[in-house]
Amino acid sequence: MAILSDRWIRDAALNQGMIEPFVEAQRRDGCISYGLSSYGYDARVAPEFKIFTNVDSTIVDPKDFDPKNFVDRETDVCIIPPNSFALARTVEYFRIPRDVLVICLGKSTYARCGIIVNVTPLEPGWEGHVTLEFSNTTPLPAKIYANEGACQFLFLAGNEPCETSYADRAGKYMGQKGVTLPKL
Repeated sequence: MAILSDRWIRDAALNQGMIEPFVEAQRRDGCISYGLSSYGYDARVAPEFKIFTNVDSTIVDPKDFDPKNFVDRETDVCIIPPNSFALARTVEYFRIPRDVLVICLGKSTYARCGIIVNVTPLEPGWEGHVTLEFSNTTPLPAKIYANEGACQFLFLAGNEPCETSYADRAGKYMGQKGVTLPKL
């Protein structure tokens, strides 16, 4: 497995629609950077957030998830309470080629503030907006800035196209738009 370069990512984004909208080079103008980097792509967080709340004292159950666990906010700056969690999504819509696996890493700017970004791998053949998970590990409220960089995606080439892709399996998160809650 080899990590794919900026040239490959640019070509796949522009000629195969792998990333839409695609930002050609890293942008930093007074914001957390986003766009194409040497061996990855820094995606932005959209202004849609679901912030965990315990107002209704529900239980978090991945097999029977209660949407009342969250409050919805559409905002340019999301405040995550101390030791809490929020879901968001990327601005970008991804279409992953059949012979590529994508891994996501958090941005150091957020990590240095105690904010952890978690995303599961983007599997070959998957497409959609990526749901982002932000954990505030600090005892203080933390800010997430919409339309700015949130995480970096690394593209790994398989030695051959996979036998069964996410699309072939009709994966439950295929084609997701918006912030997507857990499904069984």
